[in-house]
Amino acid sequence: MTIACLLLAAGQSKRFGAGDKIAAPLNDTPLGLHAARTLRALPLASRLVVTNRSDLDWSGWTIVRNGQPDTGIGHSIALGTAAARAAGATAILLALGDMPFVPASHFERLLSHYRGPDSLAASSDGQHPMPPALFGARWFDALEALCGDRGARGLLDQAALVETLPDHLADVDSADDLQALQRRFLP
Repeated sequence: MTIACLLLAAGQSKRFGAGDKIAAPLNDTPLGLHAARTLRALPLASRLVVTNRSDLDWSGWTIVRNGQPDTGIGHSIALGTAAARAAGATAILLALGDMPFVPASHFERLLSHYRGPDSLAASSDGQHPMPPALFGARWFDALEALCGDRGARGLLDQAALVETLPDHLADVDSADDLQALQRRFLP
């Protein structure tokens, strides 16, 4: 089993405003580095971050550049999956850079669903499948064919669901979201 982590951090962040959402500070740490640091502690074969404009310190991560972020999250997933496949991955743990509160224990629960190439597990708030998610190698062709802004949603409908608290799956879409999370979750 060779599981690669794929952290997506290349979105255009249109709802966020003019700044780089992934570099925006959350409790004095850039937003994208919260997830990166949590994931860096897990026993994964490789760590790939798909990014387009962030100059963050991605120590311990291999950078996959997305020069066309306007083509949507699907393109980022396709680029990252191709890089993971080239690195010899047999599965991908897909995570989002704008989800800073997913605990290591939840990522570990997703990883525990690995059962070979057919593995497919998604996070759930008790209602819907969503990232983070685990994809076995059988799904790589479908992931590499993705384009647009729907990402891998169509695939996640077939996934085993791993529930966690909705607060763990909070994501940042706008500057207001970031401020609300700062007030709600951090000192």
